[in-house]
Amino acid sequence: MTLESLIFYVLSAVLIFSAAMVVTVRNPIRAALFLVLAFFSCAALWILLQAEFLAITLVLVYVGAVMVLFLFVVMMLDVNYSISKEGFASYLPVGLGVSVVILAEMGLAILGQRYTLPEVAPLGEHYSNTRALGELLYTHYVYPFELAAVVLLIAIVSAIALTLRKRTGVRTQNPADQVKVNAEDRVRLVDLSPEKKG
Repeated sequence: MTLESLIFYVLSAVLIFSAAMVVTVRNPIRAALFLVLAFFSCAALWILLQAEFLAITLVLVYVGAVMVLFLFVVMMLDVNYSISKEGFASYLPVGLGVSVVILAEMGLAILGQRYTLPEVAPLGEHYSNTRALGELLYTHYVYPFELAAVVLLIAIVSAIALTLRKRTGVRTQNPADQVKVNAEDRVRLVDLSPEKKG
C-alpha cells in the first residue's frame, strides 16, 4: 500500500465518520462542527485528485462563510430541544428506509463491474485545473450553470418573501419621503451671539 492510498483511506474514514455524525448528533452546533470537518476532509481528497481550485473554494466558501454564518444563526436562536426530540421516533421508519436505499445504491456503484474508478494520470507542468474547469463550465455546461443561478436567485427571493413580516412599533425608513426632502427641511441655521468672558 502506497502512502497516497493510506492518506486516501484515512481521509475517507474521517469523511464518512463526520458525515454520519452530522446526521446523528442531536446538538445542531456539534452537527455544524462535524460538517466543517467533513468539508475539510473532502477538500483534502480533492487535493489528492489534483483539483486544488475546488478544494480551496470549498474551504473558503463553505467553511469560511456559510458554516460560520450557520453557526451564528444557530447560536443566536433559542432552540427548544425538548420539542425537537418528541417526534424523533415517528420519523425512524422513513429514515431507515431511505438509509437502506442509499446503501443499496452505494453497494451497486462500488461492486458493479461497469463502475470502475479511473486512474489519476499525472498532469503536465503548465496544466491549470482552474482554466480547465472554467472552459468546461462556460462552454459545455453554460446553460445548466445559468439555470442553477436562476434557481438559486428564486430560492433567495422566496426565502426573503417567506420570512418578511411587517412589525408594528418599529421605526423604518421610507425612501420616497427621503427623496422629497429639501435642504431647508434638513438644516436649520441658528445665529448665536458670542459669549463674553467675564
